[in-house]
Amino acid sequence: MTGNTKTHRIVGYTTGVFDLFHVGHLNILKRAKEHCDFLIVGVTTDELVQQRKKKNAVIPFRERFEIIASIKYADQVVAEDNLDKWAAWEKFRFDVIFKGDDWKGTALWNGYEKKFEEVGVKVIYFPYTQNTSSTIIRAFLEQSNRGGDGK
Repeated sequence: MTGNTKTHRIVGYTTGVFDLFHVGHLNILKRAKEHCDFLIVGVTTDELVQQRKKKNAVIPFRERFEIIASIKYADQVVAEDNLDKWAAWEKFRFDVIFKGDDWKGTALWNGYEKKFEEVGVKVIYFPYTQNTSSTIIRAFLEQSNRGGDGK
């Protein structure tokens, strides 16, 4: 082929519970998509949420999965039933992984960074949304249900 070289498609990967979907979730997906050509989004299963956070998601997995699948920034949506990001790389062979900056500098993610560097995967951290989170929404709802004004 003359004058036409095939370029590598950059595959990105991110995961989340995406419970009580809010603008912070949307911003993560939007920003991630800006850094890749094809974005794979893992939605954490109900079982893994219970195991990891010791609480149940408010919105069931199937509904959270459907919400993410309907967002234009997600090119492929998969069930995240394992926290091991290396296993995810072995399955999806992504070029870049996105994570909240609240994980940056932790022993776990320092280890992932070293391992991913060996295979050419870039780790990009996004700022954690301080003013809006599922935890804040959940606390507000619990306060409201107790008769408080939630403030």
